[in-house]
Amino acid sequence: MNASYAPDRLELMAVPGIPMVETGDNLADLIGQALESNGLVLQDDDVLVVAQKIVSKTEGRLVRLSDVTPSEEACVRANDTGKDPRLVELMLGESRQVLRERQGLLIVEHRLGLVMANAGVDQSNVDTGCALLLPEDPDRSARVLRRALRDLTGADVGIIISDSIGRAWRNGTIGHSIGSAGILPLADLRGAIDVFDRPLQSTEVAIADEIAAAASLIMGQASEAKPVVLVRGFGPLHSTLDSRALLRPREQDMFR
Repeated sequence: MNASYAPDRLELMAVPGIPMVETGDNLADLIGQALESNGLVLQDDDVLVVAQKIVSKTEGRLVRLSDVTPSEEACVRANDTGKDPRLVELMLGESRQVLRERQGLLIVEHRLGLVMANAGVDQSNVDTGCALLLPEDPDRSARVLRRALRDLTGADVGIIISDSIGRAWRNGTIGHSIGSAGILPLADLRGAIDVFDRPLQSTEVAIADEIAAAASLIMGQASEAKPVVLVRGFGPLHSTLDSRALLRPREQDMFR
């Protein structure tokens, strides 16, 4: 693994001016216009971290709860958790399995393989009476956006689609990657030599997650309206891998 994965300097810059997006909007065009209005020019090897919400909105993943009919299972789980049964129905539809539940919370294995709260179904920063689902395929969304931005700007950039996630043993949420393209998401350092000339035995670095977490500090979580962050300084970390490389195989998961 090239040592440039740990650069001496890294720049993170918000890209203000992204408007409220709607289904069918051209996200690459909106990002390109915001970059231009802020005097930012994309360079090869830049990384753009894009909030999941604006990707989901452009892809039509906004659901009106009035259109949702809860199943019997959803009603039972809603009673157990105190949640709206229509929201629970959406969560079940997005999930492979419910792993844990308590008042106000469902922990599920999402159909994408992510273990997360409430299947990523979110009502923050969306219209009243609606809920937003994760993109159908965030890695594909990242690839499409990367190609569109390359056609628009000529720059070969990496894309990370980020979302917030809670952690089992820590308070607070952090950003993590649910989709990526054009950037190495996971660096395998096993066999690399440490400063005492000992080979590393098990170290893998979740590069895409660490970038997403850093960008999340700039994006904010409430009304900041900064869903795109430009990250510069990583150097060439191109890869054909995507964020699925970050999913731990079930047979190695000690907590399920």
